[in-house]
Amino acid sequence: MSNDSPTTLTSPSPSDTPDASVRLVIGSVAVLMLLAALDQTIVSTALPTIVADLGGLDHLSWVVTAYILASTMVAPLYGKLGDTFGRRNVVFFSVGLFLLGSVLCGMATSMLFLILARALQGLGGGGLFVLALSIIGDVIAPKDRGKIQGVFAGVFGLSSVAGPLLGGWFVDAFSWHWIFYINLPFGLLALAGFAYGFQPTGKRVRAKIDVLGAVTLSLTLACVVLLTSLAGTQFAWSDPQAIGLMALCGAALVAFLFIETRAADPILPLSLFKMNTFWVTSIISFVTGAMMFGALTFIPIYLQLAKGATATASGLQLIPMTFGILGASTIAGRYMTATGKYRRLPIIGLSVASLGLLALTHLSADMPSVQLWAALIAVGAGMGSIFPVVTTAVQNAAPRHLLGTATAAGLMFRQVGGSVAVSAFGALFAARMAAQMNGMEIEGLSSIAELGPKSLAALPADAQTLVAQSVSSALRPVYAIAASLAIVGLLFAFLLDEIPLESRHTPRKPDPA
Repeated sequence: MSNDSPTTLTSPSPSDTPDASVRLVIGSVAVLMLLAALDQTIVSTALPTIVADLGGLDHLSWVVTAYILASTMVAPLYGKLGDTFGRRNVVFFSVGLFLLGSVLCGMATSMLFLILARALQGLGGGGLFVLALSIIGDVIAPKDRGKIQGVFAGVFGLSSVAGPLLGGWFVDAFSWHWIFYINLPFGLLALAGFAYGFQPTGKRVRAKIDVLGAVTLSLTLACVVLLTSLAGTQFAWSDPQAIGLMALCGAALVAFLFIETRAADPILPLSLFKMNTFWVTSIISFVTGAMMFGALTFIPIYLQLAKGATATASGLQLIPMTFGILGASTIAGRYMTATGKYRRLPIIGLSVASLGLLALTHLSADMPSVQLWAALIAVGAGMGSIFPVVTTAVQNAAPRHLLGTATAAGLMFRQVGGSVAVSAFGALFAARMAAQMNGMEIEGLSSIAELGPKSLAALPADAQTLVAQSVSSALRPVYAIAASLAIVGLLFAFLLDEIPLESRHTPRKPDPA
C-alpha cells in the first residue's frame, strides 16, 4: 500500500537565520553525524593496543571492515525508511543501535565480540549520515541548504583528521574502551536536542517496504565492500573467494534491477537515474569519494615512511586539507544562498582538486612541507566545493517523497567510490613497492610488511633514504590516477543541469505520532 497523501502544514517563509528549534535540530544532527564519522577513523590508532588486549591479530582488519560494511549496506534502506515513515522515529532507531553498539564495543572481551559489536554500531551509524543530510531538506529551504551542508562537509573532513588523533589520545590517557564509551553522553545529549526541536506532526502514514529490493541491494553493496576490502590482502583476486564474491555481486545486482522494475514502491527507484541531476551527481560523488579516501589513506603513509614522521605528526599534517574543506564548503554554501545557483561549483572544485592531485604526483622524500600543504589545501578546497552541491542539487531536483532515498544514494556512491579506490590504490602501491625493492636486502628489515615509523627509525641512514625514495615513487602513480578520476568527474560536471534553488521551504511530510 502506498503512502497516504501528506497533509499540507503551514510553515513560515524561511529566513537566512533559522529559528531556535531549527538551530537546535541542526546542531544535534551535526553532533550525531560527527560521532558516526569519527567511528570510521578513531579505531585506527587504537588497533595495536586492542589486539594486544584481546588477541585475534588475524581478524584485525574486520574491526574496521565490519563498521564500514554494515553502514554502507543499510544507507539506502535508511533513506527509504525516512521517506516512508518520517525521519524522526527512524533517527531514534538509528541512534539507539549506534549507542548500543558503542557500549557493547567498550565491553568487548574478545575480538569476535568486538567485531560483532562494531557491525551493530555500523548498522546505526550508517543511518546517521543519511538522516542528518535528509533532515536538512526537511527544515531548510533549498537555497539556504548549501550553508548548512557546507558545515556538515566540514564536520566530515574534521573527523577524518581528528579520529586518529583522538584514538591515540584516549589510548594513552585512559584506555581503548573509551573511544567507544565517549559516544554515549554526546549521543544522548544530541538525541535529546533533536527530539525537542524536531516535533512529530501527529499524522500517521501507511506504507509497504520493498523487502526483496532492500535485500538484493544490501547484498550487492556487501559484496563490493568485502571484495575491495579483502581481495589482494586476505586472499588473491584469482582465489575462489574473490571469484565467488564477484559472481554473487553480479547475480545480486541483476536480481536487484529486475525487482526494482516491478516493485510498487522500490527501495531505490530506477526512475531517479533518468534525472540528469541525480546520475551526474552520483558520478561526481563516486569520484569525490575516491579522491578523498585516496588522499587520507596514503598521505600518512608517505609522511611516516618517506619523511619519518610519527603517527600523530602525520595526522596533524592533514589539517591543511581540513581547512581547505571548511573554507571552500563555507564559501560554496554562501554562494548558493546568495545566487540560488550551483552548477559552476563542482566545475571549480574538480579543477582545483585536479591541480592538487597533480602536485602530489611529484612526491619526493625532500618535498618541502609548504608544497605538500598547498597541494592538500587544493584537494580539500576542491572537495569542499563539491560536498554541499551534490546533496543540495539532488534534494532540489528529486520529488519530495524521495528526498531521503536520493540523498542516501549519493552517500552510497561516495562510500563505494572510496572503498574501491582505497583497494585499487593499495594494490598498486604494494605492487610498486615490491617491484622497486625486489631483491634488495636492507639490514634490520626482513620484509617490506615490517615497514613502520619505529622500524624505519632503526635502519641505517642509507637504508632510510632508499625506503623513502621507493615509497615516494610508488605513490606517484596513485595520485596520477586520482587526478585522472578528478578530470573525468570534471567532464561530467559540465553536463550537470542547473535547476534554480527554491527560496521557500516545503513543509516536511507527516511523521508517525
